[in-house]
Amino acid sequence: MMADWRLCVAPMIDVTDRHCRYFHRLLAPRARLYTEMITTGALLHGDAARHLDFDAAEHPVALQLGGSEPDALARSARLGADWGYDEINLNCGCPSERVQRGAFGACLMAEPRLVADCVRAMQDAVPVPVTVKHRLGLDYDESYDFVRDFVGILYDEGCRVFIAHARNAVLKGLSPKDNREKPPLRHDEVLRLKRDFPDATFVLNGGLDQVPDCLDWMRRLDGVMLGRAAWHHPDILAVLDRHLGPQASAPGADAPADDTAWAESILDRFEAYAARQHAQGVPLHILVRGLLGWRAGRPGARQWRRLLSDPAALRAEGPAVLRRAWDLLAGGGQALRADVPASSVGQSRM
Repeated sequence: MMADWRLCVAPMIDVTDRHCRYFHRLLAPRARLYTEMITTGALLHGDAARHLDFDAAEHPVALQLGGSEPDALARSARLGADWGYDEINLNCGCPSERVQRGAFGACLMAEPRLVADCVRAMQDAVPVPVTVKHRLGLDYDESYDFVRDFVGILYDEGCRVFIAHARNAVLKGLSPKDNREKPPLRHDEVLRLKRDFPDATFVLNGGLDQVPDCLDWMRRLDGVMLGRAAWHHPDILAVLDRHLGPQASAPGADAPADDTAWAESILDRFEAYAARQHAQGVPLHILVRGLLGWRAGRPGARQWRRLLSDPAALRAEGPAVLRRAWDLLAGGGQALRADVPASSVGQSRM
């Protein structure tokens, strides 16, 4: 399988589980998908199968690890490679206090030599690419030298793929949500990294939610990684996927990904998948949560989201609720049935 990072979907906690990834694969056959961050402790001392299982349709799919001990990371990487993952990614970008207490995530950027030891241990353990996702800096120091030196040390260890969230990580005083929005974006700094390390692969992450911007950066760098845009407006993945080559996921070279026949085929395939998973005991609300934003901006989108978030409807109808939600869209967003009350939609954590 040819390594390709042109279009990636970011690892997002409580979002990019295997079911969300399966849906994203239906939308974007060429995208590279990433697991939620999984800690080495969860893999080595917990239920590894629960964390690692995935559908073969998800390839290419990467396992993102959280950890800071070279031996534990090497053992976890080996588990991932043996399970069939196409890439092992080390998280050096998460700023949450919980992750900091575990001495990994963004705080690792302050210890590049330790990160290099971790990368080398993983590279020695697995035959697949070992990559790093990182920020541009820590706290309020926006010196380019900091991230250049960080990348350079890992480059010297043989790391050749860097996914750069083009913001600093503020380790004290900002929530994870604020860290995704408040530190200023510095996309051009990632371009500087590409110029300084021209034979390395650089994927841009952060603030990408418009198709023209994504296409522009896909031309200027080696790829883009979408997070919240893929979660709240999944069709952006289908639109971008069509620009990656022939036999694209949705019809029409320039048309938006709203062709009814194509979208209904996606629904049919996901409904069949959901039925299989539900029969094996997977709760339906987990199976469908990746689809909540799929119809955003269309007539009936609110009803679609409300119905797929309604515990009573999910219990009563099972996977067939997807078809009724679709019919609401096809009917221009008619009211929900009176005998199945809608509940409010909760907010996901990312």
